[in-house]
Amino acid sequence: MVKKLVWAAATLLLVGCLVAAADSSTWTGVVSDSHCGLKHSKASAQAAACVEKCVAGGGKYVLVSGGKLYQVEPQEKFKGMGGKAVTVTGTVEGDKITAESVEPAPTQ
Repeated sequence: MVKKLVWAAATLLLVGCLVAAADSSTWTGVVSDSHCGLKHSKASAQAAACVEKCVAGGGKYVLVSGGKLYQVEPQEKFKGMGGKAVTVTGTVEGDKITAESVEPAPTQ
């Protein structure tokens, strides 16, 4: 009986680790806000000022990547990144990315 429980626990742990590892992805895009959305699909100083103003007024940060708009959490990781190109690593569920890290995107 104990052997079966140990095997079951080990199997569940392994499956959980594989699922967690498979879900981690990376996106490159521009940080916009929930009010302007896709309007800020290109990084610029003007977009940065607009996004930060909208977020200060109650908007939320979002990510524009590949022509799609993603909700992002936790919001604190995106603070000061409005209107800038970033690389986000995390997990996605539907249109929501839960970010593990947010870094400035490499310049080309």
